[in-house]
Amino acid sequence: MARGWESKSVEEQQSNAASAPRKLGPRLTPDQLTRQRQRQGLLLSRTRVLQQLETTQNARHRQMLEGALAHLDAQIAQLG
Repeated sequence: MARGWESKSVEEQQSNAASAPRKLGPRLTPDQLTRQRQRQGLLLSRTRVLQQLETTQNARHRQMLEGALAHLDAQIAQLG
């Protein structure tokens, strides 16, 4: 019996969450969504490159990563 009561509670919570008004920000245009996703992807790549820079010991690899970081920074700046 406790199991049935528990599932009803979960079901009730889900229906309440579905019917509750959501606070959404301003609607973004498809172009804005694309730019936002691109920016997020670039920021993730930048984070990964920075992590690799912290651990690399090879000078050539470090130089390559610094170039990649500069390129990512330029792309992020273009997106604004």
